Amino acid sequence: MGTASLRRCCLFSSPISPFFAARFRRQLPVPDFSSLILASKRLKSPSFSRTISSSPRSSSPQSVFCGVANGRTPIPAETKPSPDLYLFNTMTKEKELFRPRVPGRVGMYVCGVTTYDLSHIGHARVYVTFDILYRFLKHQKYDVCYVRNFTDVDDKIIARANELGEDPLSLSSRYCDEFHSDMAYLQCLPPSVEPRVSNHMNQIIDMIKQILDNGCAYIIDGDVYFSVDKFPAYGRLSGRKLEDNRAGERVAVDSRKQNPADFALWKSAKDGEPYWESPWGPGRPGWHIECSAMSAAYLGHSFDIHGGGMDLVFPHHENEIAQSCAACSKSNIGYWLHNGFVTVNEEKMSKSLKNFFTIREVIELYHPLALRFFLIGTHYRSPINYSMTQLDIASDRLYYIYQTICDCEETLHQHHGNDLKDSLPEDTLQCIQKLHLDFESSMSDDLHTPVALASISEPLRIINDLLHTRKGGKEELRMESLSSLVKEIKNLLGILGLVPSNYSEVLKQLRERALRRVGLTEDELLLKIEERTTARKNKQYDKSDEIRRGLAAIGITLMDSHTGTTWKPTVPHDVHEHANAM
Repeated sequence: MGTASLRRCCLFSSPISPFFAARFRRQLPVPDFSSLILASKRLKSPSFSRTISSSPRSSSPQSVFCGVANGRTPIPAETKPSPDLYLFNTMTKEKELFRPRVPGRVGMYVCGVTTYDLSHIGHARVYVTFDILYRFLKHQKYDVCYVRNFTDVDDKIIARANELGEDPLSLSSRYCDEFHSDMAYLQCLPPSVEPRVSNHMNQIIDMIKQILDNGCAYIIDGDVYFSVDKFPAYGRLSGRKLEDNRAGERVAVDSRKQNPADFALWKSAKDGEPYWESPWGPGRPGWHIECSAMSAAYLGHSFDIHGGGMDLVFPHHENEIAQSCAACSKSNIGYWLHNGFVTVNEEKMSKSLKNFFTIREVIELYHPLALRFFLIGTHYRSPINYSMTQLDIASDRLYYIYQTICDCEETLHQHHGNDLKDSLPEDTLQCIQKLHLDFESSMSDDLHTPVALASISEPLRIINDLLHTRKGGKEELRMESLSSLVKEIKNLLGILGLVPSNYSEVLKQLRERALRRVGLTEDELLLKIEERTTARKNKQYDKSDEIRRGLAAIGITLMDSHTGTTWKPTVPHDVHEHANAM
């Protein structure tokens, strides 16, 4: 595809871009899980038990300093305590101070995917959001039990399996594996537990029995329905009234139900479908009961955080509350968290609207960490409009960050960075203190990741000044400043899940994908550079400038130096002008 055609695809408007479809025929490499598992082990909490109390989260002591050298400001050994964490609770519609039920320990349940197809970037947003929360809670010294389920028994799975002539459980297991690959690409840490519906039928059946025993459900011909009339608080999470729940929209039509809003806890078996034995006959669970049963199995009936996408507020989470409280009157979730939609041309992305793009399609053209950067560049509760323009900008920013880190580490290596003094210039120390304050304050304010990302801009600028300007090269304690600044930036990027196993390798992959987006090979680009070099030698400056401008228009910047011409990916010139005009 030519450059002009590519740019016309900036805002995706078709179900699957033909360009994506052609590119996707190439097999993506299997992600390296080892580094991700190692990172998880570094952060891994001790085993979680809701019955064992713990001391409150300990705060770090006030700043303690190492020895003073030459009267300069010493490097701080520890930082000040983190600010209190505030999270927006969908139940109360307010930001609330986070206080877990058991001091020092957090139980968190996030609704997982229904495994009948590859995951799209709407899913990516959900699990990147809660991965950020998981990482930040660990950073704040909480022991976290993070439970994320797989829905591997569902109508959609059965329908897809029938289309493909495949066993439903086999199909769902295959897509569980594909989901794990996607999460590894995006550097989402593995949760503590990943229960599957098919492995928790006993817990589900036991909970349905309890709901029936408590008089909140009824049986009709082997089906079990929850009676919403028996739960007066129904609708408190979503703010919906029972009369708003019209059958056929989000609740199945069934004339046998006592109330059109009643929902299935157990569905009787149908020919050709998987089933499990129960006191009401063979069948399988309804959608909502699984999360109530599995969260209770691993976290108890009362725990701290329940999360998912905004589309789950109703009916899924509303129904979860009703059936969990019906099974156990003491059931209570401390904080309900929901992320906003991913939109395409301001319309919600969804499979039903056929305007979705899978994670695999996107990372064929953009590095997975560029996609992650794009997703956390908007506050998690706000809608985010998906476009190649925004991904171009995210990719460019990520390249700048990683190139700065690589340049810094190379300079430190050349200057034997281990032989450093234990002091810093005052302005560097102040920069680091401000970085910590801005980052911690923004993250503690309901995970305000855009502000957290912005907080590293000034330290990055200072590093580049120290590396590349004449004045910076003469700064006293230059190596000490570079070492401390880059260390702090990498620590904070780690909390955001943006630290790769190898920065240089990711820079290479970012360049490869930039070429892929414009349909060029590196050899073809090098021929263009050589053509420009020849034009300059022949004083054909108009031709030389035309080549430079043409490459800049598609997102390739040329850099001339005494050693020759190199290149880097950047925001395409037309995209850059559009962004500046906004």
